[in-house]
Amino acid sequence: MDRLIELLENSKHCVFLSGAGVSTLSGIPDFRGKNGIYRKFDADRIFDIDYFRSNPGYFYSHSKDLVYSVSEKEPNIIHHTLAKLEKKGVIKTLITQNIDQLHQKAGSRHVIEIHGSARENTCLSCGKKFSYEAVAKEVNKDIIPKCDACGGLVKPDIIFFGEMLDEEIVLKAVSESSLADLFVVIGSSLVVQPAASLPLYSIRNRGKLVIINDMPTPLDGYACLKYDDLEDVFGYIEHHYSDNKQSSSQR
Repeated sequence: MDRLIELLENSKHCVFLSGAGVSTLSGIPDFRGKNGIYRKFDADRIFDIDYFRSNPGYFYSHSKDLVYSVSEKEPNIIHHTLAKLEKKGVIKTLITQNIDQLHQKAGSRHVIEIHGSARENTCLSCGKKFSYEAVAKEVNKDIIPKCDACGGLVKPDIIFFGEMLDEEIVLKAVSESSLADLFVVIGSSLVVQPAASLPLYSIRNRGKLVIINDMPTPLDGYACLKYDDLEDVFGYIEHHYSDNKQSSSQR
C-alpha cells in the first residue's frame, strides 16, 4: 500500500467518493452487499418516491435501522481517518452517496451529500421543515410522521428514485471531480448515477483512479490501484498519518 500513500502525498487535489460500504463497520447495512438491504427488502419500493407517497409505512418500517437510528451509530476508522486527512490538507473534498451523516460526525467539513440526508425532513403538502430528532422520535414508535400544521406526509430530505437531484449539488460534485488529480472510490459499487460517472470526470482530465471496494465495479479497468478490504487499507493509512508523525503532504 506504499503506492497509495505515495499517490496521496503527491496529489494536489484529491477527491474521495464514499458509498454505503464505508458505514458497515459502524453497524449500518449497505445496499448490494451479501447482507445488504436489497437482499432483505424490495429495492423497487423502499426508496421509490411514488411508492412512498402511496404506502409510506413501507419505507418507515423498513428504514429505521438505516435512517432513523443513525444518531446511535458512531463513526468508524474510515470516517475518522478521512476527517484527519482533510485536516492535514490531503483531501480537498469528500463526495458521499451516504445518508447517515457519519462523515460530519467524525469531523469532515468539505462534504458533498449527493443523495441528501435525513438531517431535515419536509412536509410534502405545505413544505414545513422538521428536524431529524423530531421525526426519528415518531418513526421509532412506529408512527408515520405527519405535519402538525396541515396533516401532510413528512418525508426525509433524501433523494428517492424518481426525484430530481439538487442541480447545484450535482454541479459542485462534477466540478470537484473534474479538478481531481487523484480520485479515490471507497465502499461504492458504482452502479447508481450520477455518482457512478463522477470518477470519469477526473480520468478525462488525466487524474488517477483508486478503487477500494469488496465487490467489482464497472470502472475497475480504469483504476491504477484496486483493493478489496477497506478496514485493512484505512488501518494502514491511519497508521501512516498518525498524530505523532509529521505528514510530508501537510499543506
